Amino acid sequence: MTITGSINLPGDKSISHRALMVASLSPQISTIKNLSDGKDVQSTEYCLKLCGISIKNGLNNVKLIKGDTFSSPSKELDCGNSGTSMRLLCGLLASKGINATLIGDKSLSNRPMERIIKPLFERGVDIKSINSLAPIIIKKSVLTGFKYKNKISSAQVKSAILLSGLTATKPTYYHEPILSRDHTEIMLKNVGVTIKKANNGICLIPPIHALRPLNIEIPGDPSSAAFFAGAASILPKSTLILKKILSNPTRFEFFNIIKSMGVDINLKNGKNVAGELVNDISIKQRKLLGIHIKESKIPSIIDEIPMLAVIATQAIGKTMIKGARELRVKESDRIKAIVINLRKMGACVEEFEDGLTITGPTKLKGANINTFNDHRIAMAFTIAGLVAEGNTILDNYDCVDISFPDFFNKIKMLVK
Repeated sequence: MTITGSINLPGDKSISHRALMVASLSPQISTIKNLSDGKDVQSTEYCLKLCGISIKNGLNNVKLIKGDTFSSPSKELDCGNSGTSMRLLCGLLASKGINATLIGDKSLSNRPMERIIKPLFERGVDIKSINSLAPIIIKKSVLTGFKYKNKISSAQVKSAILLSGLTATKPTYYHEPILSRDHTEIMLKNVGVTIKKANNGICLIPPIHALRPLNIEIPGDPSSAAFFAGAASILPKSTLILKKILSNPTRFEFFNIIKSMGVDINLKNGKNVAGELVNDISIKQRKLLGIHIKESKIPSIIDEIPMLAVIATQAIGKTMIKGARELRVKESDRIKAIVINLRKMGACVEEFEDGLTITGPTKLKGANINTFNDHRIAMAFTIAGLVAEGNTILDNYDCVDISFPDFFNKIKMLVK
């Protein structure tokens, strides 16, 4: 079995969420092409519509958004399984002076929200919850300037705080120890918001005039691309080209890491799309070596660690991943999920509170996989099944719809 060919992938999920929200700020019509078709992004669209934003389907896979018309929703905003929707909307809606209650499914309702509730409350947002979990209730607030130094690097927290500052009376300052993904900053600049570097952080100055429309074609999602790159990394004689993939440095570390493990990675046809770097990525399978992944790299690969763990089972020597405690509070406890399923498949893995160590190479065995209803666990262990002896069966195939409904069809197209 091998992976051969080239593919285009759905629009980046992180940028898709933010594109809808930023487009909602302009009174002019924005156009978004290649929006992610995952359920998480649909949750963001649904919530914005309930808040009075016009979002319509245009021709050729284009969304048309006319914004700057926010109003208090007539019912609860259901964010489904999407932590990005809930956390970023809390900041956005706080800036719009409306009342709203945000809810989610069972999984989202158990995910920690204190990380955004605390700083938003400190800046003057009337925001409440029970035990820092959803539902989250926001009431109309008047906001002034704010300075916040975060002890962890989180693009969701950063985005929520920046978005909350759009109608504040004075600037918002934000600092984080390691630069997290910066799509919100790039996109806000595109529509006319002034964002400057300041004291090892960033400063957002509230706009005086109406914001420009956002017109963007969203590049392919590197977090989704990681599963196909992972398959090409571990299946013999594989060659793959991933077309028009986002290669923002804050999102590209997965590819740097597998290149350091031995995979042949080359970038082609690079261009700048609305401030974001985009490339075709050529991948060729080579002998893999285990590595130690530094804690400073974790914010840039947090979504790709399940796939990296699978790749590590086929590498010579030990691969160590530390400083990844954030994985405990994603859609599932991903450290636990990775360890349980890798051991089922016969891998040599050691678990820590903030990471794991994998020693390889190991000939994996087919197994019944517990996805914990987590899309990234489901996709990572589908790839593991390609290199395993015997059948690998997931307990939930539908959970991939959260981010990548066409995942299994894409895999079938490439496997030879």
